[in-house]
Amino acid sequence: MRGHGKARGGIVGVTALGLLMAVTGRAGAADETGTPAAYVMAPGAQLVEGTAAKEGGPLLRPGPQTYKDSVRPGERRYYTVELDGGSSAYVSAVAAPRPGSTMGPRDGIEVALEAPDGTPCGGGRHRTFLSAGGAYPVADYAERVVRSGSPCASAGTYHFVLERGDATGGDGSPVPVELKYVTAPPDAGRPGVRGGGPSASGGTWSSQVPEMPDGPGTQITGGSGFHDAAEVAAGSWKDELRPGETRFYRVSVDAGRQLFARARFGAAPSGGPTARYVAGGVRLGLNNSARGYVMNRTTGYQGRPVTVSLATPPAAYANGVAIGDAVRGMRFAGWYYLQVSVSPKAGGTSAEVPVTLDVDVAAARPAGPDPKPAAGGAAAPVGGGPDGRLRVVGYAGVGTGSALLVGLAGWTLAARRRARRPGA
Repeated sequence: MRGHGKARGGIVGVTALGLLMAVTGRAGAADETGTPAAYVMAPGAQLVEGTAAKEGGPLLRPGPQTYKDSVRPGERRYYTVELDGGSSAYVSAVAAPRPGSTMGPRDGIEVALEAPDGTPCGGGRHRTFLSAGGAYPVADYAERVVRSGSPCASAGTYHFVLERGDATGGDGSPVPVELKYVTAPPDAGRPGVRGGGPSASGGTWSSQVPEMPDGPGTQITGGSGFHDAAEVAAGSWKDELRPGETRFYRVSVDAGRQLFARARFGAAPSGGPTARYVAGGVRLGLNNSARGYVMNRTTGYQGRPVTVSLATPPAAYANGVAIGDAVRGMRFAGWYYLQVSVSPKAGGTSAEVPVTLDVDVAAARPAGPDPKPAAGGAAAPVGGGPDGRLRVVGYAGVGTGSALLVGLAGWTLAARRRARRPGA
């Protein structure tokens, strides 16, 4: 069973790096030589070329269309977005290094949104390429969330800024990026909006993973990007990945429900340990409907079976303040995107590594001793409509589950220039 994205359209641009773009191809499959499959962008993604200065950056329009560009080490690129005076806005970037490449320890991307006068619309978001285990696709958004006292509240021409880190010690090639801009209604997140989560801010929820499905799994082929992520529900799903690959799966999470996922990686294709232990050799990641980062879990791999698990806060937790990546990332009800990755350094072979993905979506469980499992299926998706407007139903709350708020490894973009030069 596979979920298929709709064709994307948009403005037409140019780039000199077309051969480096990860464009459409057969999803979730390696070629005949055993080369791991690359990230595949949405069909119809339009080429644009970000500018080095704010003025003249290509216009990104809100809606279902996606755009594609590339970014070099230490490079900053600007794009133009028009914001009205009420809608919340989310502009995302997916950076997808070549499978099998090794990235520098300080390499990654940072995204930010700036008002016409240069005022930052919240803090910038930065993500590393997780080079310890191998280069994985990374994604996050910059946002303008409309609420009382929020910055960047007025309508106008804003600038989306994408910057890449220092590639020293790794692959210095341009990295393809996929861009998308979506909006949410201005009344999203207010008390009483249909589908909202628990009404009291500061409530508690359990981060303990309940008893998970542990069956042999239904065979499935994960997608090669967000647009073709395979749809999964509560249950067990069986796939195979070549070292260096990332597969995408989408699961619907209704308001007030928690997502629990577990990836059970099998033995290396050789049937024994790899030549060496790979730190961060396998990964289970999660992004929301707008491609915002929620969390990432990795563990070491040495060719023997290992398990990686994650548990989220409740989706669309009303009346709270988004603090931390996981709570901020779970502000939507709708599709959530699981990513399963195997390091290019793992296995020592091009043969596929078996993985079983166990999924459960359950009503939010209160924190406390020895919580009982609460299983349940997912309701129909609320976010990511065909018009590109997310139906956000609440802001995330703060609870004792904040103990699970673990971001990616700390790092600083060496090339980040906090003091903006005039016209740059």
